[in-house]
Amino acid sequence: MKRAALAGAALLLSTLAASAWEPTKSVEIIVPFGPGGASDQMARTMQAIIQKHGFSKESFIVVNKPAATGGEAMMEMKKSKGDPHKLITTSSTIYMTPLATKIPVSWHDFTPVAMVAQDEFGLWVNAESPIKSVSDLAKAAKEAHPPLKVGGGGSKREDELVSFGVFSELGAPISYIPYKSGGEASTQLAGNHIVVETNNPSEDVANWRAGLTRPLCVLSPKRIAYTAKVTTDMAWSDVPTCGEQGLKFTYNMLRGLFLPSGVTPEQQAYYVDLIEKVTATPEWKEYLERNALKADVRTGKDYVDFLNADEAKHKDLMAKAGFLPTN
Repeated sequence: MKRAALAGAALLLSTLAASAWEPTKSVEIIVPFGPGGASDQMARTMQAIIQKHGFSKESFIVVNKPAATGGEAMMEMKKSKGDPHKLITTSSTIYMTPLATKIPVSWHDFTPVAMVAQDEFGLWVNAESPIKSVSDLAKAAKEAHPPLKVGGGGSKREDELVSFGVFSELGAPISYIPYKSGGEASTQLAGNHIVVETNNPSEDVANWRAGLTRPLCVLSPKRIAYTAKVTTDMAWSDVPTCGEQGLKFTYNMLRGLFLPSGVTPEQQAYYVDLIEKVTATPEWKEYLERNALKADVRTGKDYVDFLNADEAKHKDLMAKAGFLPTN
């Protein structure tokens, strides 16, 4: 009887393994931004890891759909209900674009797969700037006439929201200048065309390394963990938090993935397992350190709980900033 039971259990496991869902054609990773940006880099890193390690029999293809600040990509995902061969990468725009534009879609229309990291944000100044601390920045902003020029990537997106949060707390008016990307904002800062910018590390590290810009502080509750030198004398871990200098406002940005709605639990489970494999590789850990991303993998209820709390935080801050439509 014991042998028969064991044999039956083995047969059941074998049958379940054989029937487990896998993609039957190429999988699209839809990026709601243009090529070369942080979201695009993340998707292409995942694509390369999946291919290198043979995690899928089918290929993964990155498709950029940057129109309408991610709105085009989100609407396509909504229309792709039940299609398990499409993923979308996401950042805080998964909340901000629907809230700001009232397009008829939100993350609640999708199937959560996994959160894979959090993007750090910081305040950056020109390398030659006399501003050395948050108190220096507050003084400069309050004394500036016309208002201090603050740059960032895009209008009514994360960078402008961060700028609003920081300078509202400092009690100083600013002139926010939106650029096409964080990279362009960094270039403008390097050329002294703006006084300060809000940016994530990956989009400013090249100019920092070149001695053109420098981080004033990071907006995370804790310092960035990476200790390898970025410049000749500084690592990310050497950059203080803005909180250490008296600023209460903090901000980190979600990096995650979704499937369309209407997929089966088996299809969702396949991608959760896939992402857990990807984020356990040395290549992924190297990618995180290279871009100073905070390692943070969440699936299931942990991911959904984070999304609900983060959406509420963004909605509240956007309302205070006047980013929400009035009708």
